[in-house]
Parts: sequence; structure tokens; C-alpha cells
Amino acid sequence: MSEYVPAELRRLIRDRAGHRCEYCLIHQDDAFLPHEPDHIIAVKHRGETIEGNLAWTCYVCNRAKGSDLASIDQTTGEIVRLFNPRTDSWGDHLELIKDGSIEAKTAIGRVTVALLSLNRPELLAIRELLAKSSRKPR
Repeated sequence: MSEYVPAELRRLIRDRAGHRCEYCLIHQDDAFLPHEPDHIIAVKHRGETIEGNLAWTCYVCNRAKGSDLASIDQTTGEIVRLFNPRTDSWGDHLELIKDGSIEAKTAIGRVTVALLSLNRPELLAIRELLAKSSRKPR
């Protein structure tokens, strides 16, 4: 979040993500605030500023995630790690539904949807508008 990321590395992760938030899928052109790098494992937890530990994220998802690594699954009460865009496949844990909502398929998906508020009203409205204009998030 606040750790300096060199311009070349920033470009690499932005291009790798297709200019989309790797959590909520919103393209940076459709966001009010600019997207930014996220340390998947925060620097305070000894995460490094390297390609394999960085994700391209919207401002809101990055702030919601903060330095968190896990959360408590509402279904099981267990501590479950968050979705990791470098090691997990988005489609294995999450699904974009026709109405624009993101549905969790796994415990990892559930804690990520809940912690990052991936179905917050303003995000649902943006995804709905994008779908109607054939600019689907993915």
C-alpha cells in the first residue's frame, strides 16, 4: 500500500492484470480513483516488493484488504487465508454472476468476498452498467 514500487515493476503488474483489479475485476478506466499495487503478503509480514508478491488492485479493494492475510469464514468459523492472485485461479474460488455480483465457490472465496466487500452496492451498479454496455468485467 505505501511501499514504493518501481515504475517498471508497476507497469509489469498492471499489464499482467490487464489493467483490472485482481480482486473485484474492475478495469482502471472504470474506477473513480487510480488502481495501485497491492503487496499480497504485506511488507509488515515480511512480504517483498517483487513481482510474485504484487497484485494490481483498485483503491477500494486495496484499502479493504490492508495487511490482512486471512479472515474468519462465516460458514465454518475457521480462519481461512484470503485469495492470492499469484497462486490461486480466480475462477476456482469466485464466480461473476449475470447480475454483476461475485459469488464465492470456496471458503477462500467467502472470506475474500466478505473482507473486501466485493458485492458493495456501488460496485454492483458499476458491473451492471458495464454488462449492459458489453464491457463486462471479465
